[in-house]
Parts: sequence; C-alpha cells; structure tokens
Amino acid sequence: MRMPIDWPLSPRGAHGPAASGAFTMTFPHIDIPAAWRVSEIEQDKSWIFRLDDAARGQLADATKAAFDADRPLFDYRRDDVDLGPALKTIADAMQEAHGRRGIALVKGLPRDELSAPEFRFMNWAIGLHFGVARPQGIKSQYISEVRAVGHTYRAANGRGYNSNAGLDFHTDGCDLVTLACFNKAKSGGQSMVSSSITAWNILRAERPDLAEIACQPFYFSRNTEQAPDEGPYYSQPLFDMAEGHMFGKWNRNRVRTAQEIPGVPQLTDAQKECTDLLDDILRRPDVMFTMWLEPGDLQIMNNHVMLHSRTPFEDFEDEDRKRLLYRLWLATPNSLRMPESWGGYFRSIEPGTVRGGIRGHEYDDERLAFETRQAADLGMPAPAKERFVPERLAS
Repeated sequence: MRMPIDWPLSPRGAHGPAASGAFTMTFPHIDIPAAWRVSEIEQDKSWIFRLDDAARGQLADATKAAFDADRPLFDYRRDDVDLGPALKTIADAMQEAHGRRGIALVKGLPRDELSAPEFRFMNWAIGLHFGVARPQGIKSQYISEVRAVGHTYRAANGRGYNSNAGLDFHTDGCDLVTLACFNKAKSGGQSMVSSSITAWNILRAERPDLAEIACQPFYFSRNTEQAPDEGPYYSQPLFDMAEGHMFGKWNRNRVRTAQEIPGVPQLTDAQKECTDLLDDILRRPDVMFTMWLEPGDLQIMNNHVMLHSRTPFEDFEDEDRKRLLYRLWLATPNSLRMPESWGGYFRSIEPGTVRGGIRGHEYDDERLAFETRQAADLGMPAPAKERFVPERLAS
C-alpha cells in the first residue's frame, strides 16, 4: 500500500519570487501556516496524529514479519514492509510537516510490542515510504541512535545527539527529520521547537538592519566530518528565498567552532548582535513550543521552516531504560527548489532530488547504490555525483 503526498501551499503574503542572495528589502513578511505562535498550535491540535489499536497492531505484526537482524538495512525495499492503515496516518503527518505547520507528531507507534532493534527497523521502514535516507555523520550512518554516550557537545568535533547536554537551536542537514522515541530520560530532555519563519518576521519587524545581516553569509564548521571533496567549513546565510519560499538555517555551535578554523573571517559586531537577537527571539515564550516525547511518539519536522533544541537530561542507571530515540534524515520527493546559497551544504538545490546529509568518511558505492535504488522507487532522480556549483561561480 502506497500513499502519495501532495506538495504544500504557496506562501500567502509573499510578493513573488526573490532573487537568491538579495537582502531584506526584497524579502517580505511571510504569512504561511508554518509561521505559527505557541498559542496557535496549543489551540489547534490538527498537527497531532494518533494510531488506533488496530493500526498499531498491524504495524507491529508487519515489522516483526519483515525484520531480519542479519539482513542489512540497505537491502530492504519499500514494498518489503506494508505499513497497513498506519500508512495514511503517517502520510497525513508528513504532509502536515511538509506543507502546513512544519511540525507533526504521530502518537501510538508500537513501542511495547517491539524490541529496540525491531523498533529501529520499523522507523527505517517508515522512511523508505517517504524519502531517501541521508547519511548523518563521520561514519556515514543513515539512522542514528540519539542517546548519551559521553560526547562533549561544545568540542570542535562534538555532536549534541550523543550527549546529555542542552542544545542550541539548530536545523538538521536534510529536508525532513524524524525522531522516534523508544525511551525517555529519567528527567529533562524536553523537546523545544520554534518556527524560523516566525523568527524571520519578528527580526524583520524589530531590527530590519539585523535582518539584512541575517541574509548575508555566515561560516559554519563541518566539525571534521567533511567528505573528501568538501572543505572544513561552508558559508550560508541564515535566511534566503527561492521561488517565493523562505528558508531558514541556524546552528550557533557550528558557527562558533568555525571561528577556530584558519581562513574563516571573524564575526563582526553586527553579526554577533544579529545572532544574539535571533537566539533571544527563538526562546521567547510565544515563539518556543515545548513538548515531551513519550515512548511510541514520532516527531516530524521540516528543517527549512523549523528549528529545534532540547533541554539537558539525566539518565537512568539501567542501560535498558536510558533515553533512546532513533533519528532519520530524509530527502523527500516533494521538496521545493532551494536558494543557490543552500547548495554548498546540500549539494543539490533542485526540487525533489537526493540532497543534504553528511557524507562523512565512509560514503561508498554501497551507499550510493542504496540511494540510487531508493530514489528510483520514489520516482526521484539518481543522486548527483558532483557537488552543486552556484551559477555565478560555474564559469
């Protein structure tokens, strides 16, 4: 059983396409469902979806029937796991994240019915129905265990998902990210989500001079995870537009560590003021929505219009009870064209293409073959082998 996803509504209030790289005078106030305030999504719960008992049971049975611990994840195809009636519910949630609020929550995944490896596999199978999984780190892994294993978040090569630290607001390097909760922490670990579109509108209204700064390049570290054909850093504005759609990007930790890389320009006073105000806006009570992810919850976010974070947490001593979530990064067949300024990281800006992720140090022919096969199953072009080069630099 397959479920198509329709692409999102065009932005209301946009004054037509803006040239990539233009400043704020060209970029309007953006009025779309993703530009929400906390009161709106607290009152309107249409972004929350629930699996009923029958759908949950069928999904658990299908997962158990298909799961083989000795079979590599790359060998599975979309049709190997029939999601049953859960497919439509999850598809509706994906569409909510893609085209409306930018965030969705599916409650009631079969957590108690499955072991941790089976639950991990179920989330991989869900991803096969909706996009091409993207590599997520130095080891070129395609599904990550979000758990504390002693990493230092603020280190030059630190990754927050392997620590118990509170995180800065950030976007992940993909069209859409899913987080499936297997265990929650003993205390803390609350999820925080803010709309980058709302943040843009506030920044533009309160400090148009700093909004202009936010549309100019900032330098981000790759945290030593770069592929052989990539440098240790890349530049990208915090906000840009393509074909009338606003895109947001932010990760203070990556900007901070980039400052230590030779050749990276130091932040100006105006850039520091801009990013400080942006972080302040993102944490305002009417902008930052907080939520607890419970076991069996699937959180879905559109990275182009949402930023996310979490509070620090304390774990249980028992290994089997420690906080554990499974994360997928997806390139989706119904994605929008990106601004040229996004191409340095995403490698492709074309709509509906295999783009984004961290290729890392172990990206190989097996991974490329998986991506090519999965893209074909979803009607997407094969992954580009060469990095995107902006038109202004192509000559």
